[in-house]
Amino acid sequence: MLLNGRTIAERLEAKLGTEFKDRLIITPILDRARQINPDAASIDVRLGQKFVIPKRTKVSHLDHLADGHDRQIELYKDESFVPIGDHFILHPRQFVLGETLEWIHLPLDLSAYVVGRSSWGRDGLIIATATGAHPGYSGIITLEISNVGEIPIYLYPGLSIAQLFIQEVDRKSVV
Repeated sequence: MLLNGRTIAERLEAKLGTEFKDRLIITPILDRARQINPDAASIDVRLGQKFVIPKRTKVSHLDHLADGHDRQIELYKDESFVPIGDHFILHPRQFVLGETLEWIHLPLDLSAYVVGRSSWGRDGLIIATATGAHPGYSGIITLEISNVGEIPIYLYPGLSIAQLFIQEVDRKSVV
C-alpha cells in the first residue's frame, strides 16, 4: 500500500520502538507544510549540493565488463559542490549525478522510490534514479539528472526537485 502524506507525517513523528531500525527518518525537513501534503501520496525531496559531472574527453568509452572499469569510471567524473543560494547550470543534453538534500532511513516494513516532479519535467528536466530504496536503506538518494530540453536550466540546491513515494512491504518477504 502506498502511504499518503498524512501517514508519512505520522510515521516520521512516531516512535515505533526505541530502535533506530524501526523508525522512518527523513531529515532535514525545513518546511513540513510544503514538503508533505496530507492528501498527496508522496513527500517532496530537495536537491542537494553535490554534482558529479561526466567528462567526455577523458575516456573513449565505458565497458562494464572490462578489467579496470572502476578505475576508468573515476577518470570520467568531476565533482562540483554548489553552496545554498548559488546554482548549477545544466546545459541541453547534459547528464549529471546529483543527490537529495534529505537523508533517509527506511524501516524494514517500508520501501520507497523517487520520481521527478512534473513541473521540472515540463521544462525538459528528467530525474531518473535506480528508483528503488529497499527496506532498511539509510543514506541520501543519488539522482540521475538530464536536460532533454533546448535551454540551459539553473538548478538550485534546496529546491524541491523530486517526490519520494513510500510503500509498505509485506514483512513475511523481508529477512
